[in-house]
Amino acid sequence: MTQPLANQHLFLPSPYCKSYVNPNKDVIIYKDENPLKKIVIANPGKILQLCENLTDSHTKYLEAKMNIYFKAETGARAVFFINLFDIPNKACIQVIQVQILEQPITSCLCEDTINNILIYKHSVLKCAEKLDAKIQRMIEEATSDETEAQIVIVPVISKEIRTNLPKKLIPCPVYLICFVEPLSDAYLVRTLVDETMMYCLTPLLNTRYYEEEKQLKIRCQNLLSVTRKLFSELENINELLRTVIREVTRLTNSEKCCLFLLDPDHVNIVAKVFDGVNPIDKKTLVRIAKDQGIAGHVAATGKTLIIKNAYKHPLFYKDRDEIAGFKTRNILCFPLRDVIGVIGVAQLYNKIDGNYDYFDEQITNAFGIFCGLSIRHSLLYKKVEDSQSKCQLSNRLMFHYFQIKDQDIADILLCEGYHNVKDFDGFGFSARKVIYTEIPCYILKIFHNLKLCEEYKIKDEVFIRFLLYVKRGYKDLPYHNWIHGFACTHFAYLAVKHFRLVEKGYLSKLECLAYLISCLCHDIEHKGTTNSCEPQTNCLLANLYSSRSSVMERYQLSQTLRILNLDGCNILENINIADYGKCIDLMKNMILATDLATHYRIHSRQLVMATEGFNYKNPEHRFLLCSLLMTCADLSEHAKDWMETKSVAQLYHAEFFDDLSDKLIVNRDDMNGDKEKLSMPHYMFEFLTDCCLCVFRILSKMFPVAECLVEAVLRNVTCWDVAKGVFDALCLDGGTSYEILISDAFEDGVQKALVDLTIENENSIQN
Repeated sequence: MTQPLANQHLFLPSPYCKSYVNPNKDVIIYKDENPLKKIVIANPGKILQLCENLTDSHTKYLEAKMNIYFKAETGARAVFFINLFDIPNKACIQVIQVQILEQPITSCLCEDTINNILIYKHSVLKCAEKLDAKIQRMIEEATSDETEAQIVIVPVISKEIRTNLPKKLIPCPVYLICFVEPLSDAYLVRTLVDETMMYCLTPLLNTRYYEEEKQLKIRCQNLLSVTRKLFSELENINELLRTVIREVTRLTNSEKCCLFLLDPDHVNIVAKVFDGVNPIDKKTLVRIAKDQGIAGHVAATGKTLIIKNAYKHPLFYKDRDEIAGFKTRNILCFPLRDVIGVIGVAQLYNKIDGNYDYFDEQITNAFGIFCGLSIRHSLLYKKVEDSQSKCQLSNRLMFHYFQIKDQDIADILLCEGYHNVKDFDGFGFSARKVIYTEIPCYILKIFHNLKLCEEYKIKDEVFIRFLLYVKRGYKDLPYHNWIHGFACTHFAYLAVKHFRLVEKGYLSKLECLAYLISCLCHDIEHKGTTNSCEPQTNCLLANLYSSRSSVMERYQLSQTLRILNLDGCNILENINIADYGKCIDLMKNMILATDLATHYRIHSRQLVMATEGFNYKNPEHRFLLCSLLMTCADLSEHAKDWMETKSVAQLYHAEFFDDLSDKLIVNRDDMNGDKEKLSMPHYMFEFLTDCCLCVFRILSKMFPVAECLVEAVLRNVTCWDVAKGVFDALCLDGGTSYEILISDAFEDGVQKALVDLTIENENSIQN
């Protein structure tokens, strides 16, 4: 030791100094009451040299230097540190001897593991068998090439962790130092570690704390940057959700992410975006019960869930991996919150550089709050925008309907027409044969015949005004026009009358009223396009309803309610409040049922109901029956004679392939292709076979009198089947699809083909 200045002791001697020579006195022996603080085994000079070199800013390099030192002092084949983190609750091996691992070996810890290590804080373990199984697996992975080697493990305990009690220090394990095949005995290894870490532990821990703080700082800066992006996308909820997915995937270095939002009733969570793609783009919609699966569990509990091995977790559905062709390793699922509570869930898959940890959990928890607030504000922004759109649509509607005069109502009330056209009460009657100007008179007659006006005190003047507004609501389209609305209403009248729906209790009087009103109004403001077309436009209607299913039907329902709310148009004004609300709900369900997508979703349930028998007291059966009746009414014109069905096909062709629709039906599944080459016979044959025939067969199963409708559809199926060959032959001679469809040559060819088919069938029967 270098002697200090004479008569001045600026510092006390280091604990490892066994003596100090004073030039003016005899040798003075400095003793320490704690024998562990004396250097007995280690070389003080080497410890000083090691401490001098522990200046790196990353623990990986510090551990590598410590490993070199311990290997040299113990003669071990290899040395490595197991980092024990108290706050993230994990263990990590990042360096083996001097090799820095590209993929650190990590494992989650629990309180029992920490307590288990503390038991051996003054001991030396010759193997890992006494430690937690997770620690054992980590050591086996780190020493895979030394499976038979003797391993000495020394716990390193720090007393710098403060509890919530003032001035209270508790021991906490911070490292496990593993020696592979050391030449020194266990006692010497233990003592060497104690003497060395007495001076080297502080720089190691300080560097580790620095790394953690630096990592948190970087992530917080990234989080603030992401937050600015989120709040810049409030005007577009879909783009906002894509941004959320993109940024949280980047923040956590994940492969994929799925975002769920709670539905308005908070019963289910719905996948709005998967890996940055809207389900509507993939034609899928993932809906999960709030208490099922990993996402459902997080939505219900509001707590973040980290899963290191997805296939071993009971809430994980591995079948979805097989469907998606994706292998899930680990998952981090966290809630999205606003000031009210959980509004959604984000589920991250496969952290690229290992497993999700404490820092990922902390950053996603903070991110989830920002996301929740931005989504909530975006939804509020959308509501304001929707209100503006509704106001504009309402103004257009009111301006359009403003011109109805009292004289128009009087002309209908004083109409001297006979209003008793032949076969009006038969299923074979075509509503298109009624004189156009007398349609309101016939509808009024229908309501009176069913005694609905008397039952609900509907005044004729109010009813006619309502009808004229509804009539004005229908656009001048080839097919979806006022006549189509009347045709559906006429079928509803026949169904109520011939099936005796009210008398036999299938429908209540209120349901009967809602049924006829829904048929009358179900295609108000129809644009001549399909629901799949609307999201491709930027019109007010698309912006208002495209976030939900049945775009057109929801719009038509809203317009029906607007007409009811006009002065002098509320035909339900004399109904009590309870029945009024029920009638509106019934109309909503029935009008939405005219969306064939809705029919396909509930078709199997309707078939079960018809097979097992109708339960009058079962609300679901009543809902299914009302939906079935609406679908039948909407398709009823395909259950008429051949000439009527062919005429409807011509109108259908003209409507969906006019100039406007050509711009809107891009990539449509139902009529994809060039309008000049479209084969309506092929389309109508498939439509009647796959849809109409199924619908009317269910109806006839419940009401045998409807068998005539099935027979009519079957006749039309036969006609369209033979028409395919006629159409294909005429196409070779030139002419557009529509020109061929309306030509006499087409009709003559179909009739000849039917005669030939009849003769062929008769010959086959005789043979």
